[in-house]
Amino acid sequence: MKIAVLKERAPGEHRVAATPETVKKFIALGADMAVESGAGAGASIPDDAYAEAGATVASQSEVVRDADIVFGVQAPDAALLAPAKKGAWLAAVLDPFRQRETVDAYAAAGIEALAMDFMPRITRAQSMDVLSSQSNLGGYKAVIASANAYGRAFPMMMTAAGTVQAARVFVMGVGVAGLQAIATAKRLGAQVSATDVRSATKEQIQSLGAKPVFVEEVEGIEGEGSGGYATEMSEEYRKAQAELVSSHIAKQDIVITTALIPGKPAPRLITDAQVASMKPGSVIFDLAIANGGNVEGAKADETVERHGVKIIGFSNTAGHLAADASALYARNLYNFLSAFWDKDAGRPVLDEEIGDAVRLTKDGQVVNERLAV
Repeated sequence: MKIAVLKERAPGEHRVAATPETVKKFIALGADMAVESGAGAGASIPDDAYAEAGATVASQSEVVRDADIVFGVQAPDAALLAPAKKGAWLAAVLDPFRQRETVDAYAAAGIEALAMDFMPRITRAQSMDVLSSQSNLGGYKAVIASANAYGRAFPMMMTAAGTVQAARVFVMGVGVAGLQAIATAKRLGAQVSATDVRSATKEQIQSLGAKPVFVEEVEGIEGEGSGGYATEMSEEYRKAQAELVSSHIAKQDIVITTALIPGKPAPRLITDAQVASMKPGSVIFDLAIANGGNVEGAKADETVERHGVKIIGFSNTAGHLAADASALYARNLYNFLSAFWDKDAGRPVLDEEIGDAVRLTKDGQVVNERLAV
């Protein structure tokens, strides 16, 4: 069983799909590990560290040749996988809804593509959930980047020269990223509030010491979709929420938006008029910019200034913390495959519940139900 680890080729992608820690663990299971030279450079992992862990470090073609499984962070070009065995597995974040042509290319190449971003959000798959591990870091980085762009301090400071008031931070969307953003902003001393369309998150917000901001008048709308994601809301709810949020945003110094709906563009949460209502010098961080963005006027990897307000958003937020993001992602991959490792077969054998959820292609066909046309 040969596992190949590719160097990422997407612009600005510094993460890597394996670390010396996980290389050792896979070797202990009986796998041969091959890592492309320079794969870990962006995450501060030199080739020597992989070699010392027991991996073969070589060129891309040598690493992939006769591989049974190929690891990546983002979806690699299907042509890079040509030297692998027929029916080889590819495990990576494949973004299938937006990269359908790439998925079709994997099928045509005979690759069995496993989308780590399709991992079901069930209890036994929590340690395999790459979206959660990367979103956690993304929520943290959003606050740190916002604090850097904000021209004032976060905590309240009482000095001989007078008092500095605490920054007001508003988090929109209380998933994994939102909860980490709340916790980080609180640790920095900010006055934090948060909102979500899912009523169940109110207690989570309060447990972190933040103030929940919720629409109370509209009944019967929970907003809870499958896998813990939010669903699209009714027009009545959206109108009520917009009115509540508009009055709240105008008083905030920093707003962080995190809202995503699987398979669809990110919902618009903040309009240009709402941006204009904020105080000059305020900051908005759009964590959903890679999926179209929650904020009108936001641009990926640029600081846009509108009405005196800075709007920030990274196309790959977790990638700005490449070392930690790689460590967590690599453990997700190990936890995934080791959970199904069959000692007699000398390789992982997936079950239906998780295997069918993440498998996109097999035997030359696109087989995942979520991609059915």
